[in-house]
Amino acid sequence: MHAFRKPLASIVAIAALLVPQLAAAAPRAWMLPSETQFVGNGDEWLTVDAAISTDLYYYDHPAQPWTPVAYAPDGTELAVENVGKGKLRLTFDLHLTQRGTYKLAIVSDGVMGSYMLGGERKMLPRGTTTATLAQAIPAGATEVWTAENNSRIETFVTAGQPTTAVFKPVGKGIEMVPVTHPNDLAVGESATFQFLLDGKPAAGLAVTAVNGGVRYSDGLKQLSLTTDAEGKVTIKWPEPGMWWVSASMGSPRSEGGPGGPGGPGGPGRPEGAGSPGGPGPQGATPRPEGAGPGGPGEGGFRPIGPPQRRSSYAMTVEVIG
Repeated sequence: MHAFRKPLASIVAIAALLVPQLAAAAPRAWMLPSETQFVGNGDEWLTVDAAISTDLYYYDHPAQPWTPVAYAPDGTELAVENVGKGKLRLTFDLHLTQRGTYKLAIVSDGVMGSYMLGGERKMLPRGTTTATLAQAIPAGATEVWTAENNSRIETFVTAGQPTTAVFKPVGKGIEMVPVTHPNDLAVGESATFQFLLDGKPAAGLAVTAVNGGVRYSDGLKQLSLTTDAEGKVTIKWPEPGMWWVSASMGSPRSEGGPGGPGGPGGPGRPEGAGSPGGPGPQGATPRPEGAGPGGPGEGGFRPIGPPQRRSSYAMTVEVIG
């Protein structure tokens, strides 16, 4: 027998210790650029992976029906080329012809909620937006409850010298406006980012920074911060690599918050997954007895109430060693 083979009992014990950790891990949605810094010669190509995964940047969930967008350094929208959806990831290319900083984004702006019709509470159809809300509510509906669900996933690359035109906020959901440029980050140095909610500083917002590529490293390094009165946080990077930085508001059922990266209802939600509380798109249906919380001893049914506004943001940045 080889020396590295452990007795079966030891293997089982190790597996038992790992199960709670694996069960607690939440999927995260991300984009990963092939590079973040280019020379800027006017004819360079970037390839991007977009996916959901439990371990950051190792795709292991079904690919999502996302529509990526990109913005050139002058702020104009740039054509996304060679978009391909595989079983586990979305890929696309960008032709970098301008010098400066580019922004890549996957954005979701939806409306969740319900209404009463014929004595029953019915859910708004999945995919409802502010533009289609009126058509989604049938005539005769009463007690209409709605809330916005905004999600944004971003990453940035720079050709030549960094620029800032792409960081102009649009004023919807959570957005990041850098004090420190996201393509100018280094180990041991501090970087400051400002987060906005609907165009205004988001004070008291929970922000998480997680290192990627932990499968072959010494483990996860998660930094938990809170924005100040100006919506700002400062992160001192402990190690190099690709980092995932997220912020969210709303009921935090999973990493990134509901409706956001890794959460039900937004870009981070695995395709076809159910939502909290039941089979409907927003999960505001009663929970049967014996089906977990809300079962016997807890009132029997989960109460129905108006949905909560949800918004989330996630970005991938590279930290140089």
